[in-house]
Amino acid sequence: MLLETIRGPEDLKKLSRPDMETLGAEIRQELIHTVSRNGGHLASNLGVVELTLALHRVFDFPRDRIVFDVGHQSYVHKMITGRYRQFATLRQHQGISGFPRRAESPYDCFETGHASTSISAALGMARARDYRGENHQCIAFVGDGALTGGLCYEALNDAGNSGTRMIVILNDNEMSIAPNVGALSIRLTNLRVSSEWQSAKSAMHKFRSIPVVGKPVYRIAHAGKTLMKTALVKGDSIGFFETLGFEYFGPIDGHNLEGLEKTLEKAKNFDGPCVIHVKTKKGYGYDKAEERPEIFHGTPPFLVETGDRTELPDCPSSGHVMATTLMEMADQDPRIVAITAAMPLGTGLDHFAEKYPKRLIDVGIAEEHATTMAAGLAAGGMRPYFAVYATFFQRCYDQMIHDVAMQDLPVVFLLDRSGIGGEDGKTHHGLFDFAETLPVPGMTVLAPCDARELKRMLEWTQGEHGPVAIRYAKAGNDLPEKKDTPFRPGKWEVLRKGKDLTILAAGTMVRQALQVAARLQKKGLEAAVVNCSSIRPLDRDLLRKNAAVPLFTLEEHMKTGGFGEYVAMCCLEMNQPAPAEIFAVDDIFPLHGSHSLLMKDVGLDPETICNRILRKLERSRKA
Repeated sequence: MLLETIRGPEDLKKLSRPDMETLGAEIRQELIHTVSRNGGHLASNLGVVELTLALHRVFDFPRDRIVFDVGHQSYVHKMITGRYRQFATLRQHQGISGFPRRAESPYDCFETGHASTSISAALGMARARDYRGENHQCIAFVGDGALTGGLCYEALNDAGNSGTRMIVILNDNEMSIAPNVGALSIRLTNLRVSSEWQSAKSAMHKFRSIPVVGKPVYRIAHAGKTLMKTALVKGDSIGFFETLGFEYFGPIDGHNLEGLEKTLEKAKNFDGPCVIHVKTKKGYGYDKAEERPEIFHGTPPFLVETGDRTELPDCPSSGHVMATTLMEMADQDPRIVAITAAMPLGTGLDHFAEKYPKRLIDVGIAEEHATTMAAGLAAGGMRPYFAVYATFFQRCYDQMIHDVAMQDLPVVFLLDRSGIGGEDGKTHHGLFDFAETLPVPGMTVLAPCDARELKRMLEWTQGEHGPVAIRYAKAGNDLPEKKDTPFRPGKWEVLRKGKDLTILAAGTMVRQALQVAARLQKKGLEAAVVNCSSIRPLDRDLLRKNAAVPLFTLEEHMKTGGFGEYVAMCCLEMNQPAPAEIFAVDDIFPLHGSHSLLMKDVGLDPETICNRILRKLERSRKA
């Protein structure tokens, strides 16, 4: 197998064209095989095989630097930079990450996991290179979807204005290249990257300085060039990028290795910022992924032969429950609109769109815009619900405070995938949303313990209220111990009585708390378990009633700024003892792996919690 012989990019440069075609086929087979077993991002990686190979044949990594936008399309890069033998551990606990990771390889020069960041990061690296007097290329590898994010345009504006030497690879994988457009664009690209074209452009700029005749002739020639480019290239990408100060190459066929290498070689030597527009096809080489690229963007394990999942969930996801409930509410309230930032499938809002397609707004990868637009909708008399992964909600901080909360507008933030996210790793854990929302005046912060409580919370939001944040995990299981009752903010529910200690659990940790209480009972201790679904406001009355016994708080969140600290502050204000211990994620970024293993890593599994409570109580008795 040829892939087994590739220990680094230098090995690629020794291969013939037929060998490269063989290698590309082997890489696609390995991608399909590994992702079908481990889950992961398949369609995007299948689409960038030739482009990634061409980049590594032309450039000198890691001396040259490449920043992958989002980073989920870096699997091929990992395979050919010395990590093929570890590739079977992709996204597994203590295995290689599904995203670039600096500690993993010198070829991963920048860690990414959220979209639209690569151009800014690559520009910063290019400027650092210039300050230090070095000479290497800095490349931003960005997908067309990321260009819906405003950060890309801020970076493009700065980079073009600065004239800094860098390359932006625009991977346009929305559709395949039509043969007629491809042929014309290849001709245009060959002309534009040729030394003759560049020399002619330089000469024309010099000719422009000739008195009297220079400028009029230049204007005529420039108008002719622009007309030719517009006629041959679909759309006006050239005008857009060149207006910003970039040289534009493309569009070119992203599955033609020879054409890619030729264009990259010319761009490599261009003295200034340039954009290479590459057209690729998501899922290329695997028919199931080509037919349904959105399903195979981020996929759980599946059967290669059919594309079907190997394991079906035993209950609807929380996102599905949310969307179904929102549909029922929308039946009665025409003011309700749902908002997503390019994640209708992930958040479950595709179900809402089936019934109310005109009442779902997909803004693209633009969470900041979504938040302020939601504020405008609310100010205009609508009731917006913005469903967003908790990790991506971090981008909305200023807009959430300034545009929503300061005006006390009824915007509901539905924070999906809260807590430890699992195999996607540290860039995708939702561990900061309590810290973001709890200090904000007027914000109601909620954390349902199961799907039924999420449904009741959503129904409550139909009343008059200001801004609300509801955080919930992906799984939509119901707790047998939880009664299906109407939700009231500021009221907690005792799920288990106990005289020796009280466990205050938020959201996903209620299930863990019940398991901890069962373990403690075997040790002779009766622990009360409280479902603290209303984080702000807290249930002060229940806190007062439990002041005589040791309190322990549980949350799937960072310790600093979280539920436990908020409870402790409230206890101090009421002149009663603060919690004996706060169980939360303590000052680390958890890596990647199954949820259960990561919970054990951070000390939030039932056994660890039980043992720590026992030790704490033992020390208290001795004191």
